[in-house]
Amino acid sequence: MPQDLQTYLVARQLSQAANRYGDREAVKYQTGGKWCSLGWQQLNQQSDALGAALLNLDTAEQDRIGIFAGNSLNWLMTDIACIKTRAVLVPIYGTSTLEQARYIVNDAQVKVLFVGEQSQYDIALDLVGECPSLTTVVLMDSGIQQKESTLTQLSIDDLKQTDAAPHQAELEKRQQQIQLDDLFTLIYTSGTTGEPKGVMLVHRNIASLIDQHRQAVPIDENILSLSFLPLSHIYERAWSLYVLSQGGRVAYLNDPTLVQKALVELKPEVMCAVPRLFEKIHSTIISKVTKASLTKRALFAWSLRQGRRQYQADIIGRTRAEISKLMFSVADKLVLSKMRDALGGNLKFVSAGGARLDDQVNGFFQHIGIPLLNGYGATETTATVTCNRVDSRRTSGVGLPLPGIQVRIGADDEILVKGDTVMAGYYNRPADTNQAFEDGWYKTGDAGYIDDDGHLHITDRIKELMKTSNGKYIAPQRVEGQLALDPFIEQAAIIADGRNFVSALVVADFAQLGEWAKEQNLSFNSDAELVALPEVLEMMQARVKENQAELARFEQVKQITLMPRPFSMDHGELTPTLKLRRKVISEVFKSKIDEMYQRRH
Repeated sequence: MPQDLQTYLVARQLSQAANRYGDREAVKYQTGGKWCSLGWQQLNQQSDALGAALLNLDTAEQDRIGIFAGNSLNWLMTDIACIKTRAVLVPIYGTSTLEQARYIVNDAQVKVLFVGEQSQYDIALDLVGECPSLTTVVLMDSGIQQKESTLTQLSIDDLKQTDAAPHQAELEKRQQQIQLDDLFTLIYTSGTTGEPKGVMLVHRNIASLIDQHRQAVPIDENILSLSFLPLSHIYERAWSLYVLSQGGRVAYLNDPTLVQKALVELKPEVMCAVPRLFEKIHSTIISKVTKASLTKRALFAWSLRQGRRQYQADIIGRTRAEISKLMFSVADKLVLSKMRDALGGNLKFVSAGGARLDDQVNGFFQHIGIPLLNGYGATETTATVTCNRVDSRRTSGVGLPLPGIQVRIGADDEILVKGDTVMAGYYNRPADTNQAFEDGWYKTGDAGYIDDDGHLHITDRIKELMKTSNGKYIAPQRVEGQLALDPFIEQAAIIADGRNFVSALVVADFAQLGEWAKEQNLSFNSDAELVALPEVLEMMQARVKENQAELARFEQVKQITLMPRPFSMDHGELTPTLKLRRKVISEVFKSKIDEMYQRRH
């Protein structure tokens, strides 16, 4: 790690890129469902104009600017404008409730709030009288229906027309004065329990991330990255800023449900995603294969074996025999390349993080020729702590620490982290900050171990480990991950704490399950009626039993309840990052859980 991280300050990196690349494409964005392009100079000029508009709003250095919106070009523009004015961007997840938004705006003392759509605008107006620091709301969508309010209401399109010239000297001065320990952003952790905490990330954290990534995960100039994970989370936001800092391009997808369509349309070379995306792709392919003819199933299995052997040879640098090369070439042409083409056909690598990735799913992507770099991190560590490298990737574990990052295992197998990407602390919470550190090491709350080659492996969240009445410890994410490999299962929540066996609340893939039920000539008029059918429960129970071979007997799910609807953020059962709120789920579905433990198994 270089002594002078000033070189890698994101403001400096983006400014250099704009000067170097001029009119070359920097960003792709969507308007009316069509992809449009923005060059480096345009990005620089428009963010200058927005920065000048913030100065007109009397934005002081280190003032808090909130953004309550989904992904868009304007999200990026607001982020860069805050960087240029030395302000602090405070993201609020686009799906947040009034209570959550109120808490964050008040705790961070947000003055100006950017809103992305009508529902977020309506919540912003409801904050009047409850958030004294809030003075201005900026509308990021021209389709928002405005209402009367004591808040100053402005349009981002108008703000981007601000003449930046009178403010250019001040903008440049502020950028030059950015210090490594200046606050860069406040990100409020969603938390599976308790109030959200504002994670203080400083410019040193982002500068270090850029330096670490250029060493561990170097990318080419002009490479295209598809961005669809929430920019409100540091994982996607930091990765996108890294790509731009290296002269790469980023395509911002507004609707994350259209990822596969975007992959085919844009043919990106890299992207970061969460394990659930890879699990869904894997289960969809496997589901189709199981319905294919015996010949096609055999060809698929043979081709995957050839892909696995090629991957294993590539990783250790072994030259394969000519006949082996020929068989792989045939498998690639007939099967493997077609699966890559369904994902755009141009991916040089993809990264996975945010939750546990099943080894089988990981291996599948390696074997079809898409390098999947599984990693590990947290908001408090500016996302990535460890990750696999393209030339030494593995199908298990979450890789090696990034350069300059130290990782060790503490009491109760807790993973401890030290390095320049670790947060400055929790905003306004000195006691919580002290509790989060041990002799300068950040306590992640995750349990794991480091193997003989230095690769980190995650077992589970320490606080989520469940202990059965028989004294056995259950790691719920491991069991839930195993269940989620079934194409018929969309979500699963394990119940085991204080119980004499493991059970699960299961949300089915209603489309797959409905198709099966019709094939069985079963009648139903809704998802609730579908999962209430005894034949459906019997079939799903059998599938769960069959798919648990890799689990120890005490870990295996003995009873399930099929849910009539998915777990959701609206009902408080999921965090904004789609993690289960187990306490809420246990309380909401107590009667269903109790009923499972009254059945015989």
